[in-house]
Amino acid sequence: MSAGLAALLDDVAVLARAAAASIDDVGLAAAKAGTKAAGVVIDDTAVTPQYVRGLAAEREIPIVKRIALGSLRNKFLIILPVILVLSQFLPGLLTPLLMIGGAYLCYEGAEKIWERVAHHDEHAEEEARPDEKTLISGAIRTDLILSAEIMVISLNEVADETFWNRLIILSVVAVIMTVLVYGVVGLIVKMDDLGLKLAERPGKGTAAFGRGLVKAMPKVLTALTVIGTAAMLWVGGHILLVGTHDLGFDPLYQFVHDMEHAAHEATGALGGVVGWLVNTLASAVIGLIVGALIVLFMSLTFHRKSHGATEGEHEPASTAVPAATAEAASEQPAAPAPVPAETKAEADAETAPTAPSVAEVETTTEDETGTGGKQP
Repeated sequence: MSAGLAALLDDVAVLARAAAASIDDVGLAAAKAGTKAAGVVIDDTAVTPQYVRGLAAEREIPIVKRIALGSLRNKFLIILPVILVLSQFLPGLLTPLLMIGGAYLCYEGAEKIWERVAHHDEHAEEEARPDEKTLISGAIRTDLILSAEIMVISLNEVADETFWNRLIILSVVAVIMTVLVYGVVGLIVKMDDLGLKLAERPGKGTAAFGRGLVKAMPKVLTALTVIGTAAMLWVGGHILLVGTHDLGFDPLYQFVHDMEHAAHEATGALGGVVGWLVNTLASAVIGLIVGALIVLFMSLTFHRKSHGATEGEHEPASTAVPAATAEAASEQPAAPAPVPAETKAEADAETAPTAPSVAEVETTTEDETGTGGKQP
């Protein structure tokens, strides 16, 4: 009996060690996958604060929470099931789907640049700012693309794992990345409130630091908006660049790779950083070109149609005459044409009674009285 119990305990210990080793492997794989996707994580962190810029301070954290929950839904209800199923049965569809998302990021980045160039009135932009629901929807749509990039990069790093290991590893990556990104975003958007509290402290150094923080945060948020727009173009362009290579079209990818290699060789110790910058700049240029073409296409098709419909709805009443009114007007007799003053005077003279002359008056009187018009 004791020997059987000892054997059972040994089996439990072996299973525990195996489970611990498996957890360690999952943790290492998740860390490796997350490191590969770090660039996209930084982009996601830079993009999100622009969606809460200009809102009331008490609404910033609730909106960030709602975007974070939307991000988790994106990862667990859409991205994770789709990429796991595709990686298992149709791995060839992952690249085209990812390229569609990359094109959308290029479009968003180029559209923001176009709006900035075409509209210089900040007050008009503030008046036209969408409501919270629209802001959150837009942020979640952008997060869907960035999260898909994070998850696909992570999937590529654990492609050799079993299906269930991939599921566990990608679930861990999804949670960690979401907490990391939106935790940092929450800190960024509340830094000005922290600065106000520090400015109220009695210490001169602490108060001065708080005031400096409050003054700096608008500039930081503006910089993050610019970085976020550039990140959309960079990530979208890089997705398209790598996607064309994966689909067998190498000229563009090879050209950028050759430039990166040449920059790496020419700058010595800084070659890694400079090569990365060259690749990033080339990806951003590709993203800007593709995004501008999509913006132009949208402007010439969907936007023009919607603009024409809007003008038709707001047509002035003086030019929009109902059909019934037009028919009634056609049945009414035409108004007489205006008559010149001279012609009117002549007509009046012809129709007016003529005054009797003096002789006619005398003759009439004589006939009536028989005395020749003389009174006795």
